[in-house]
Amino acid sequence: MGNPLVARMQGFGTTIFAEMSALALSTGAINLGQGFPDTDGPREMLDAAIDAISSGRNQYPPGAGVPELLNAIAEHQKRFYGLRVDPAHEVLVTVGATEAIAAVILSLCEPGDEVVTFEPYYDSYAATIALAGAVRRTSALRFPDFAVDEASLRAAFSSRTRLVLLNSPHNPTGKVFSRAELELISSLAREHDAWVVTDEVYEHLVFDGAVHIPVATLPGMADRTITISSAGKTFSATGWKVGWLHGPAEAVAAARTVKQFLTYVASGPFQPAVALALGLGDDAYRGFASSLQAKRNLLCDGLSAAGLTVARPAGTYFVIADAAPLGASDALDFCRRLPDLCGVVGVPVSVFCDDQDAARTLVRFAFCKRDDVLTEAVARLGALAAR
Repeated sequence: MGNPLVARMQGFGTTIFAEMSALALSTGAINLGQGFPDTDGPREMLDAAIDAISSGRNQYPPGAGVPELLNAIAEHQKRFYGLRVDPAHEVLVTVGATEAIAAVILSLCEPGDEVVTFEPYYDSYAATIALAGAVRRTSALRFPDFAVDEASLRAAFSSRTRLVLLNSPHNPTGKVFSRAELELISSLAREHDAWVVTDEVYEHLVFDGAVHIPVATLPGMADRTITISSAGKTFSATGWKVGWLHGPAEAVAAARTVKQFLTYVASGPFQPAVALALGLGDDAYRGFASSLQAKRNLLCDGLSAAGLTVARPAGTYFVIADAAPLGASDALDFCRRLPDLCGVVGVPVSVFCDDQDAARTLVRFAFCKRDDVLTEAVARLGALAAR
């Protein structure tokens, strides 16, 4: 009978993350491919989840999220960014940021609407736009500085632009968008009467004094911006899948209408634990970033010593390097061979791009790992370079 998968999804197979993690497992290679930490988050957060399970919070939570988490999200946005958010009508808890993105795009986009995003893009963006029957329009961020190309960005907008999907700090490049870049994006969104959907899951993981600026804080943008984040990255609990979105009440209601038919609800006992974590002191938040900055330095310095050209990231879990000095001519093929070549797994950046030639030899490595793991990975890559 042939492939029963609907045509709009036939370009999407197993995600590159699943493929590379399976490859790491089967070969015993060090997994610097998928972005999950190999240590757990704050002890008090873990204990709060255990307490929630033990005290019977194991049934369906409320559809929008448990009240203490809704309140904690609103308080977090006020505390860090001065945003005033109504927890009762302007916040929705989701199954990670991935579901938040899906719920928003599926609720706001009709077939044929256009979504502007930057490439390289996180792979779920392209898949969700396709699920909605919308059209992806991209502007490229190019190695090694990943600066916004204003002409390219302007050309991506049209009379059919429905929303802009923005990720800052940006996966996979590690770029933190500047205020000037965000103001350009915002001005184009206003000109074309488009929503801005911002994926800010790495908001607290920025380095070297870089500053994360939520689009919703820019003049005139709160009423057309839907902000998305999650607990997984900040608190090293990626498997809990507790995300959220906030924005104008009518947009949140639209997303909630779709979300209830995606997963209904989830993560019951983890929600109050995340509420507690969001209220941790400033020292804890600084510690998350400083620990990752040290790991970034370890990996970037090692990759540079091995002869690779490295784009040192200002945020996130990831660094992009040009693997051409290691013999890469096609990053996808190279990453599939890398475990056998030296026992390390990375992810080819080309799978996040429409213009694959622009990223033909680029590889993304994750540094959210123990120092000893990173040191061993660097040694293996260095030995490969020496060969």
